[in-house]
Formats: sequence, C-alpha cells, structure tokens
Amino acid sequence: MVWVYILKCADDSCYTGSTTDLERRLAEHQLGICNGYTKSRLPVELVWCEELPTAHDAFLFERQVKGWSRAKKEALIRGDWDGTHEIVKAERRERERRKRAQRNNSHPERSEPRSDSEGANGVEE
Repeated sequence: MVWVYILKCADDSCYTGSTTDLERRLAEHQLGICNGYTKSRLPVELVWCEELPTAHDAFLFERQVKGWSRAKKEALIRGDWDGTHEIVKAERRERERRKRAQRNNSHPERSEPRSDSEGANGVEE
C-alpha cells in the first residue's frame, strides 16, 4: 500500500507527496532531511492522508491533487467531497467566463456594419 498525503507548512502553503512509509516520511519532512519544498518551510503538519492500493494509483492521485487549487485541497482536507465538486464547477465557470472575455477582446466588433451583399467573411459575394 502507498500513501498520498498533504502537509501544511509553516508559511501556510500545502505540500502533496506519496510514500510507502508515512511515519518515516513525515519524520524526514519534520527534521528537514528532505531536500526540496518543505525544508525551508518548517515546521510541517500532516493534515490529510489516504492509503491507495498501488504505487501507480498513488502516483496518479498525487499528480491530480498537486494540480488542484488551494480551495479544492482544503475541501479534501476537510473531507468535504460535495465542496470539492462545487469548487470544480465554480472553477470551470470562471475558466469559461475568462475564455469568453478573451475571445471578445481579441475579436472587437467591426466599426462598420456589413452590407447585405457581404458574406460571413466580410467579402462581397
């Protein structure tokens, strides 16, 4: 079995990782033995963990969680699965809103209206 875990760092950021030995790995993080993200953000606190059946499953889930927003990670930490789904919906709506705004800004309206003889591409037919 392999663990996926989230640590809360002293600077209030989160670190997501995976390991086959959670106690050992947590001790390594807390002692600053792990070179990397958490070493300069001590102390760290284990705020969430989940045991998965295979290393492959753990790797995939760790990568997925690392890509999540802070709000979604916090919902996971709270055990609020409904909250994670609502956050996903809100994030999707925001991305779609930004895409629409970007499309509208990159295609400003024509300054002159098309004549009846112009086709969709603005060329007279």
